[in-house]
Amino acid sequence: MASIVLPETIENEINALVRGGYFRSRGSFIEDAVKYTLISRQDLRVNAAIEMYRSGRVSLGRATELAGMSIFEFKEILKERGLKMSVEAPTKEEMDRQIERLEEYR
Repeated sequence: MASIVLPETIENEINALVRGGYFRSRGSFIEDAVKYTLISRQDLRVNAAIEMYRSGRVSLGRATELAGMSIFEFKEILKERGLKMSVEAPTKEEMDRQIERLEEYR
């Protein structure tokens, strides 16, 4: 995890919660805070999903799941922002393997 420098008052509050047994560590508090932020702010979830999709880190389907919306809604947002969608298709080798598996069941 990256080193995060926070204002002293926030550090003191986090340390008090860790000492009180509410969190295992400073890191677990920060992880919870980030999760809560992403859960409560759909705009941030959508923006993160778009950035991960644009950079190729996730597929269109996974980005849609992360954004918490239907694929149609997500595609519309991509269109509105002028982002192109890449077509996801299996490679020839993957298709050949799938066909072989299907033929085994005949």
